[in-house]
Amino acid sequence: MKRLVPYLPSPFSQRIALSFVVAMLLIAGGFALSFYSYNQYGADSERVEHSYRVIGKLDAVMSALKDVETGSRGYALSQDSLFLEPYYIAMPQLPRDLRALRRLVADDPTQVCRTDSLAKLVELKISITKRRIKGVKTEQSVVMDSYLRLGKIRMDNVRRWIAEMVRIEQTLLAERNQQARQSFRNTLLIIFALSVLTFIALIVAYRLLEAELKRRAANETQLRAYEDELRAQIRQLEASNQELERFAFVASHDLQEPLRKIQSFASLVNERYETQLDDAGRQFLSKIMSSANRMSKLIKELLTFSRLNGIKNEFKPVNLNHVMQRVLTEYEQTVTASNARITIDELPTIQAVPGQMEQLFGNLIANALKFTAPGESPVIEVSTRLISDAVERGLRPGKSYSGIIVRDSGIGFDEKYATHIFDLFQRLHGKTTYEGTGIGLAICKRIVVFHKGDIIAHSQPNRGATFTVILPEK
Repeated sequence: MKRLVPYLPSPFSQRIALSFVVAMLLIAGGFALSFYSYNQYGADSERVEHSYRVIGKLDAVMSALKDVETGSRGYALSQDSLFLEPYYIAMPQLPRDLRALRRLVADDPTQVCRTDSLAKLVELKISITKRRIKGVKTEQSVVMDSYLRLGKIRMDNVRRWIAEMVRIEQTLLAERNQQARQSFRNTLLIIFALSVLTFIALIVAYRLLEAELKRRAANETQLRAYEDELRAQIRQLEASNQELERFAFVASHDLQEPLRKIQSFASLVNERYETQLDDAGRQFLSKIMSSANRMSKLIKELLTFSRLNGIKNEFKPVNLNHVMQRVLTEYEQTVTASNARITIDELPTIQAVPGQMEQLFGNLIANALKFTAPGESPVIEVSTRLISDAVERGLRPGKSYSGIIVRDSGIGFDEKYATHIFDLFQRLHGKTTYEGTGIGLAICKRIVVFHKGDIIAHSQPNRGATFTVILPEK
């Protein structure tokens, strides 16, 4: 468990991701705030420009009015209409300038009122100027002097009014200039602060990433050492398994020779000296022959078990219906003697080793026939279903599996032994009660594992047993 600790999920990855996320958020926030500050600075600059346009338009109104005044005075002094040229140029310009001025100050109610007042003052000034021009040749000098003085007074009123409006706009201009400069400074400050924070976040992320890379490099080195160690252990285990298989094969093969001699001599003793033996002798001889036969069967099954994975078998399409027919033919005498009732559904065709399939289902049918209460006839049902929970059983997802179910009406067993019964030499009943070696179900387990499948047992005492064999279709 301690060796697995370095490979458990590390908080470094989360910290690195968090650092980069913070950096990206800071960059995005910097862009957003910079864009906002830039827009704010643009709006402030636009308001400054607006104040300049208002002042310029007021200057244009004053300039046009001065042209009107200059033209009228020159004509009054010389009575020459040539001096009225500036007057005629400025007269149509004044209304246009006033309308433009009103549009410019439309967002400021105070300046709108002042513009309306200015328009009235200009109108009064122009009206007296027109009377003065009209009376140049007809009015007396006294009247003309009064027109002159009144025109000067009205011109002064316009000057003062325009000067006041310009003063107000200049005040607004100063405020807007200050606001624009402040927006510009804020923009620079925000960009600088976010740049510093982003730089810090990237430095932290870099440091964390560097530490993580070093940690992973160390883990990789350690993992390679573990891998080399594991490969060495695997080679050692494979060598041990091969030695054990060879030992089991040789031992089983060599044990059969003295066992055959025991069986042969026991048979000879039974044939030649049966009449000379008393009841106890015959009983002892019978036990010797029974034990020798049982040991012979045990050695053969052990030899079969040890050779299951060692023999190179070819996978081919196997029709399990044909397999079941051969199994029933093999156990025909037992089925007839026990008056067993066996029903078999239509079974699938799968990719498997034919001989091993016969071993597998032969052992299951043999157990179902054997573990039956005395005096009762076995009832065996063989059915099939599609396995949909392969992942839950630790099998490969996305692969098709078939489940072959062998259900009997025998003596059953306690559910807590459902996994132990597949271990080698595991028996739940005495040797005298039910014969057997305790290897049959271990062979079944090894066959289904060799086929990348599984076998599951369910049972209750005196309620029969159900074996589900899960095998891949391919």
